[in-house]
Amino acid sequence: MFSKKKITIAYTVEQCSKCKTLTKRKFHEGDVLFAGVSKCNSCDGFVHIDKIFGESSEL
Repeated sequence: MFSKKKITIAYTVEQCSKCKTLTKRKFHEGDVLFAGVSKCNSCDGFVHIDKIFGESSEL
């Protein structure tokens, strides 16, 4: 009868190429898959964007 509104929040998953540590954060404009982001805090390896996805929730 009544439709619920859905909100989708975009997330970015970053992964270190050396120690394989994964980090999930909110998507920022300009994020591109497989782009280099920074150095890893754990092992000083190279961190790249591994996945971009959205999660939906109902209001």
